[in-house]
Amino acid sequence: MTVVGPFGLSVRDQALEADVQAGLAAVEEGLLEATKSEVPFITEAAQHLVRAGGKRFRPLLVMLAAQFGDPYAPGVVPSAVVVELTHLATLYHDDVMDEAEVRRGVPSANARWGNSVAVLTGDFLFARASHILADLGPEAVRVQAEAFERLVTGQILETAGPSDGRDPVEHYLDVLAGKTGSLVAVSCRFGAMMSGADESLVNVLTQYGERLGVAFQLADDVLDIASDSHESGKTPGTDLREGIATLPVLRLRERAARLGLAEDIALCELLDSDLTDDARHAQALAALRAHPALEQARRDTVRYAEEARSALAPLRECDAKAALIELCDAVVHRAG
Repeated sequence: MTVVGPFGLSVRDQALEADVQAGLAAVEEGLLEATKSEVPFITEAAQHLVRAGGKRFRPLLVMLAAQFGDPYAPGVVPSAVVVELTHLATLYHDDVMDEAEVRRGVPSANARWGNSVAVLTGDFLFARASHILADLGPEAVRVQAEAFERLVTGQILETAGPSDGRDPVEHYLDVLAGKTGSLVAVSCRFGAMMSGADESLVNVLTQYGERLGVAFQLADDVLDIASDSHESGKTPGTDLREGIATLPVLRLRERAARLGLAEDIALCELLDSDLTDDARHAQALAALRAHPALEQARRDTVRYAEEARSALAPLRECDAKAALIELCDAVVHRAG
């Protein structure tokens, strides 16, 4: 049994393992090729996060979904490069918006070269992804365009916040479906579509990816509070310090509004204070770790992971399906 991909996913079938490993290696080569420029500085900036590593979660899903058709079809690897380039581009932009200093354990592009270079580098990656897409056909372009629209809409909704009368938790889950679920869903869709899988299977895998993507982000929300060593390379409580209300915080506020308990209200007030102060930040982090809201966020993560698992029911039993199911388990495990 060999470990591949994110979370230590184990692939039990040697043939599947070989396909996945070969596919991910080809994606890595494709990423380096796609981020080359005649201008050395652009190459350095564009390859900054590629070389920093990462889970390659989305390319892995492309490879596994392709197993339900012809995994060697010529469009499989390029489509995986497209989704990872798109994901990387959003990271450059996100770090500018969040004023992040670290990404994947290395200085963020904006911290190293400034906001303008980071934004333009993200745009460069989008352009390279579009160039590859053009060779994959109009349907691939349409699918990617729709997903990108959802991704940007999710980001805008997050920035704007919930409208009057809208439940903040529902709003947040919609944001995640756009920001994260859309591109994870496209990863599964591209893998199945490029491999020539039946349309019904393409739809099944797309629905799986959507739910898994949300579960994946919710697990990150939990890890940001609960973990001593955040898997993304960020310091625990980064979202708290930046005033970003992730699901544990939203569940806390929901509980405070519903029950009116003094300790919940006091914690909400602490979270609304200046958490750039280290002592106050440590106090808030410790209080949230011990609060029932964190456990509620874990249950929400499990629910989405179980929905992803259930979506796979129509697929034939095979090693690729088993690996997709194991990813659901791995997401739950990350959330504790």
